[in-house]
Amino acid sequence: MFSKLKEVESRYEEVNLALQKPDIASDQKQYRAFMKELADLQKIVVIYRDYTKKKNELASNVEILNTESDAEFREMAKEEIKILEAEISPLEERLKLSLIPKDPNDDKNIILEIRAGAGGDEASLFAEELFTGYVKYAGTQGWKVSLMSRSDGNVGGVKEVIASISGESVFSKLKYESGVHRVQRVPKTETQGRIHTSTVTVAVIPEQEEVDVKLNMNEIRIDVTRSQGAGGQSVNTTDSAVRATHLPTGIIVFCQQGKSQLGNKEIALKILYSKLVQIEEDKKTKEASDARLAQIGTGDRSERIRTYNFPQTRITDHRIGLTIHSIDAVMGGAFENLVDPLVAHFQAEALKNQTKSP
Repeated sequence: MFSKLKEVESRYEEVNLALQKPDIASDQKQYRAFMKELADLQKIVVIYRDYTKKKNELASNVEILNTESDAEFREMAKEEIKILEAEISPLEERLKLSLIPKDPNDDKNIILEIRAGAGGDEASLFAEELFTGYVKYAGTQGWKVSLMSRSDGNVGGVKEVIASISGESVFSKLKYESGVHRVQRVPKTETQGRIHTSTVTVAVIPEQEEVDVKLNMNEIRIDVTRSQGAGGQSVNTTDSAVRATHLPTGIIVFCQQGKSQLGNKEIALKILYSKLVQIEEDKKTKEASDARLAQIGTGDRSERIRTYNFPQTRITDHRIGLTIHSIDAVMGGAFENLVDPLVAHFQAEALKNQTKSP
């Protein structure tokens, strides 16, 4: 581990020096890449240097304890050793986690897709509630949510909603939300008090810039239709809705959120870009040698990952066996109660897997 940390520190110094060179500073693309790398390396180097400093202080105090005859000095050294050992242990754990190979998508913004599944109108209602919960959680993290597309349900709620969420470490925190979310509760329309089970599917896709993927526009069919919405809205007076179909894969993206046809086309293509890149990444994941860990790492969207039981105020995440009884808080935006344990669990799994590797 420490040889790797020394390599990280050495690379940090190299990048720092490179940024001072005029040819790097004049190339904005390269300069931004170096600045991003420096910021990532600095997070590790700061911890490593703090760890090294405390380890040296610990060694000095141990030497005092072993060689000093003065009782007062020895007692001071004992106290200092206790403090340093308590500080060093968590630093060492943080260093171990910092050396886990980083998901290249972790710092990316995301496209969040939520679709009503089994359960009819009740699924649509829950889809909107779940989306609202994520929006509130995003607010607590300082993230920005931009609605990209929305298709309303028959009696309220949404059949499908797509939004972009931008900010710091969005994908790293929400990537484990992909999958089937099951809800158990008594619908408002149920007169006999029976509990119904419905499902909603969530997809968390790392947002791709146009430079990350090239689309052959000859393989895309663009259809323009009249937007559908509440009566009286100006969006209904123009043919602004756009449906983009990627012919080779059959992927269809529909966007009617904006009043501008051009704007809706740009949004539809942006979603399409990200979906195609995700398909390629999923293919690579399936070909990984450790298929089980790879599936856990990306979140299989066909997997039932979580159950929300409203009568018992219980949420259970089936992947890690986590059960909490704070459903109102979570739906009100406190998704950290689920997100943080998931991130910690999968980091521990990755660390365990890394330790086993030769």
